[in-house]
Amino acid sequence: MSGKYESALAELGVELPDAPAPAANYVPFVRVGDLVHVSGQICMGPDGLIVGKLGDNMSVEDGAAAAKTCAISLLAQVKAACEGDLDRLIRVVKLVGFVNSTGDFTDQPKVINGASDFLVEALGDAGRHARSAVSAASLPLGVAVEIEGIFQVA
Repeated sequence: MSGKYESALAELGVELPDAPAPAANYVPFVRVGDLVHVSGQICMGPDGLIVGKLGDNMSVEDGAAAAKTCAISLLAQVKAACEGDLDRLIRVVKLVGFVNSTGDFTDQPKVINGASDFLVEALGDAGRHARSAVSAASLPLGVAVEIEGIFQVA
């Protein structure tokens, strides 16, 4: 039986995947008290990694779509941290978004809006968060976006 958040996601046509496994010697999330710190989630579409560089071979809209996939992976990790009950999520506290972009690209916030807008649409006020959006000269495996997050849970 789905809870309120998973029902809201379903209305948006989103089903959370299994939480992605870490790609190296780290854990996907760490819970400290009522906070879950989720490791950076890279953008992954149905055809695999979403690679590209904003300001070169990728549009802001494509970057925002990639950021949304990171947000979906973040929620999958939170669900895993809450033993499968996403309704234990109280709120998204903070996101830090990294955008693989050229030196003269300045629309990192518009790219990370893809994640922020999605979280507010899916979670309502619980999805409103503090945020940073920064440029990176490159990201792991050439992906366009990576986002880490902090979440408050019950």
